[in-house]
Amino acid sequence: MLAQQGSSATTPQSTPPAAAEQQPSPQPPPAVSSPSIKPATEGFWGRVNPFARKKWVNNRVDPIKGQLNELDEVNAKNSRDIQDVDRRAQAGIRQAQSTADAANQTATSAGNQARNAGSLAQGASSRVDQLNSTVTGLDQYHQSNEMEIAFHGAQPILSVAARRQLDELAANLTGHKGYILEIEGHSPQAGATGIQSSGRLAEAVKRYLVTEHQIPVYRLHSVALGNASAAGEENARPAKASSVHVRLMENSLAAREAGSPNGVASSTGAERP
Repeated sequence: MLAQQGSSATTPQSTPPAAAEQQPSPQPPPAVSSPSIKPATEGFWGRVNPFARKKWVNNRVDPIKGQLNELDEVNAKNSRDIQDVDRRAQAGIRQAQSTADAANQTATSAGNQARNAGSLAQGASSRVDQLNSTVTGLDQYHQSNEMEIAFHGAQPILSVAARRQLDELAANLTGHKGYILEIEGHSPQAGATGIQSSGRLAEAVKRYLVTEHQIPVYRLHSVALGNASAAGEENARPAKASSVHVRLMENSLAAREAGSPNGVASSTGAERP
């Protein structure tokens, strides 16, 4: 505004033409040199306003704003991409961890199953060995005791001493399994007479054990030998007196499962293994 006021102050006021004709023209004042005024030009500050014009500023600031906005969009996009990559990475890590945990559980379960299978295999092998031992021991008997029952003459009558021997034997067999009794009848007589006589003696012993002590019949095996000796006996000699030889035979399998009835004292004074 100062410039405008200055400009208006230096510009002479115009007078009406009529007044100029009537009044005598005054003497011109002495010439005073005035500073030359340069025409205003377009510049940063505009034509006459010392402050920058809004349009001019916008024309120069808008491209910069556009570049800044573009940079902001790029930064925002990069941030979103980074977040997306991070989410996918975290999801991949969680999935990998879950897969590793599942694999670990599967491996642990497989290890447990393998140990169980090993235990079952070992148990099956032990069972097979036990069955083999059982089958092998079904027909394996060993002599655990023996006694000689004496008779007077050829009469099949048990004496008091003979009954006592059989009672002691039967008492020790109560509750036991896996045994048999071999009963051999002997007679000093030869031929068929000796066989018949020894058979009656063996039957007397069997009858007493069955009726008086309830020994099962299937556990009693008897034979009438007359004056002959049983096969396989060492130093076998013909019988010189009537007698019945009783052997207690135990099954090896049953002997392991139950107590052996081998505590019966032998009338011959010795027990055989």
